[in-house]
Amino acid sequence: MKAVVYEKPFAVKVAEVEDPRIEHPNDVLVRVTSSAICGSDLHMYEGRTAAEPGIVFGHENLGVIEEIGSGVTSLKPGDRVVMPFNVACGFCKNCLAGFTGFCLTVNPGFAGGAYGYVAMGPYKGGQAEKLRVPYADFNCLKLPAGEQWETDFILLADIFPTGYHGCELAQLVPGESIAVYGAGPVGLMAAYSALLRGASKVFSVDRVPERLAKAEEIGAVPIDFTKGDPAEQIREQTDGEGTDKGVDAVGYQAQSHDASHEEPAIVLNELVATVRPTGMLGVPGLYVPSDPGGPDDNARRGQLLVSIGKMFEKGQRMGTGQCNVKRYNRQLRDLIIAGRAKPSFVVSHELPLDQAPVAYEKFDKRIEGYTKVVLHPVLAA
Repeated sequence: MKAVVYEKPFAVKVAEVEDPRIEHPNDVLVRVTSSAICGSDLHMYEGRTAAEPGIVFGHENLGVIEEIGSGVTSLKPGDRVVMPFNVACGFCKNCLAGFTGFCLTVNPGFAGGAYGYVAMGPYKGGQAEKLRVPYADFNCLKLPAGEQWETDFILLADIFPTGYHGCELAQLVPGESIAVYGAGPVGLMAAYSALLRGASKVFSVDRVPERLAKAEEIGAVPIDFTKGDPAEQIREQTDGEGTDKGVDAVGYQAQSHDASHEEPAIVLNELVATVRPTGMLGVPGLYVPSDPGGPDDNARRGQLLVSIGKMFEKGQRMGTGQCNVKRYNRQLRDLIIAGRAKPSFVVSHELPLDQAPVAYEKFDKRIEGYTKVVLHPVLAA
């Protein structure tokens, strides 16, 4: 089958790879109809991880089941399904507690597994024509048959739940204000989720005009951090107090105020400055224990200079970690079906699989309006 394969930093190719097969009675094989490129894929694409050539990318996957293992009970061939990016067993201590992003079974020696991602287990990605889904009864979310809501449903694999998770980590409740740093796909989903949850005011911080325009379109207040300290800009619009809550949807490749270089801890420190005393910070943005491309020795070891003293002084709290997608995906699916949510506003391009190399390059450079790309390996029946 065809699949998107990592070659070297800043280079992927579409190559022929071995077809997946049923390896366990609870596996299914899915014919992929949509697979999105994620901002976290860019960390591997840019050579900022330990990813080795040959890895098949793609952790945001949707398609139609073609074959099921003998132990599968709730699914059948022809079912349209979307899979959380987290591969999870459903029965370990963490899964039973709802922390499916930190499954203790699927990736021995590490809490958590994912499709097509370095150090997240042996699971090939779905930027390909077919995908093997393990523990399928647990990991597949069934969708209405057909092609309706395709670009909405594909976002249930990661970025819509992850944006919502940022608000959950920050414990946002109706009527509160919130600042979301980053207006990429996850940041826009966090801002959108905040509005769905009843936030009184949502600030969206970024520097890319197209992203800030998207944020304004959905009702957020755009803040361009190249035009002045964003925390100061936000305090000026909140009677000097700051927001009730904050979300970091950027992570360790954050940019300085003049966008001239990376400052890995700048968003965390800006959030401390932005959120009022006793407020809560939600951090779904990716941070890693080692970064080969870090700007200094501390950053390369995953050790950042965070204003913990000021955070302590302000009595703030912080929630961190990748999203436990299954905690949210069923409810968010039903909001889409009911017409209450349409997250596909972030999708800028829908392309065939063969155009993945160009899509990666343009998405990485933030050019030509590339905000979220959905690849279509094959069409639904």
